[in-house]
Amino acid sequence: MDAEITSASKPRSASPFDDALDWLYRKSAEVSAHAAAATAHLPDSPLPVSIEQTATGTKIQPKDKVGTGRALTRAESALIVVGGKIAATMPEGQDMAFTHAVLCQVGLPRAKVEGREFMRQSGAAWVNVQAGLLDEGKGPVMQPVPYGPMPRMALAWISTYALRTGEQEIHIGNSAAEFLRLMGMGDDGKRYATLRKQMHALAACRLQLGFKGRTYNGQPVEQFDAWQSNKDTAQRSLWPGVMRLSESYFGSLIESAVPLDNRALMALKGSALALDVYAWLAHRLHRIEGKGIILHWHSLREQFAQEYTGKDADKDFKKKFLPALRKVLAAYPQAKVQQVRGGVLLNGSPPPIPLKGGPTK
Repeated sequence: MDAEITSASKPRSASPFDDALDWLYRKSAEVSAHAAAATAHLPDSPLPVSIEQTATGTKIQPKDKVGTGRALTRAESALIVVGGKIAATMPEGQDMAFTHAVLCQVGLPRAKVEGREFMRQSGAAWVNVQAGLLDEGKGPVMQPVPYGPMPRMALAWISTYALRTGEQEIHIGNSAAEFLRLMGMGDDGKRYATLRKQMHALAACRLQLGFKGRTYNGQPVEQFDAWQSNKDTAQRSLWPGVMRLSESYFGSLIESAVPLDNRALMALKGSALALDVYAWLAHRLHRIEGKGIILHWHSLREQFAQEYTGKDADKDFKKKFLPALRKVLAAYPQAKVQQVRGGVLLNGSPPPIPLKGGPTK
C-alpha cells in the first residue's frame, strides 16, 4: 500500500507536518465532542505547535522543529497555526463563506486558457466558461477566460456578501486595494494588476453550470463599471465600488450554496488546486454514509485536471494533487481522508460549517 496521507487517529512520525495533520484531526474531534475551544496540548503528542490560553484568547504558535524530520517551512508553519485555530475553535458568523455547489465539483480553470472557452465535466456536474467583451472606456475589449485563485476568492466573497445581505448589488469597496483587503489578499502591485485582469474577465464571461438535467445559463455579473485609468494625467485607476449579480445567478446561488470556513479559504488562497479540493471535500464528505468511497487517480484527474494527458497523466497529476491535499487536510482537520493504493479513500466527515441541527462529530 502507498504511503498514507491522513488525518486519522494513529500517530505519524514521518515529518512535523504529518504529525500536525494527525493532531489537528484529533483536536478537532475533541472540540466537536465538547462543543468548546480546546486550550492545551494533547499530552501524549509531540507536535509542531503549542497552545496557550491568554487574556485575549487562545494563542497557537508553531515550534521550529519537533521530533524527527526536517524543520517546518514558513508556509507550513502558517498553515498549521490556522489549522490549529480551526481545530480548537468552532466557526463563528464571520467565519462562514459560500460558493455555488456545482463549482465545488467542477472548478474554473487553474491556469491560463488558450482560446475563448473552457469546459470541464465530473459525473453529472459540468461547467462551461466562455470569454466575453468588456468596455474599458474606449470600446469593447476581449477578456480572457478567468483563471487561478483570484476569481475563486472573488466569487466566494461576492457570493457570501449576496447571501448575507439578500441583495444582488454587491459593494466591493472604494478601491481595488480595499477589495483585496476585504478578500484577505495582499495589496501589492502584482496582485493589484491580477485583480484588474481577473475581475474584468469574471465580469465579462458567460457561465454555464449543469447538474442532473438542470442548467444555469447566463452571466453571473449583470453590471460592472469597468476599471479605468487616465494615462495622460497619471490619475489613479478608478474603481466602480459596486457590481450587480444577475437575477438568474443570484437565484441559482440561493438554491445551491455550500457553506465553507472562510479561515480555510484564507489559508489556501495561494493555490487554486487546494481551493478546489477544499470546496469539493466540504461538499462531499458529510454526504458519505457507511463504508468509505475510494476514488482512483484516473477519476480524480478527470474531475480536477483533464489537462493532464499522455502516458503518465495519472502519475503526473498525483504529484500535484497530494501536496494540495496535505494543505487542505491542515485547513479542514475534521476531514477523514486517506491515500490508499491507486487513489484516495473518503470517509464520512463533519462539514467545515456544522449543519443546523446536525451532528458535530
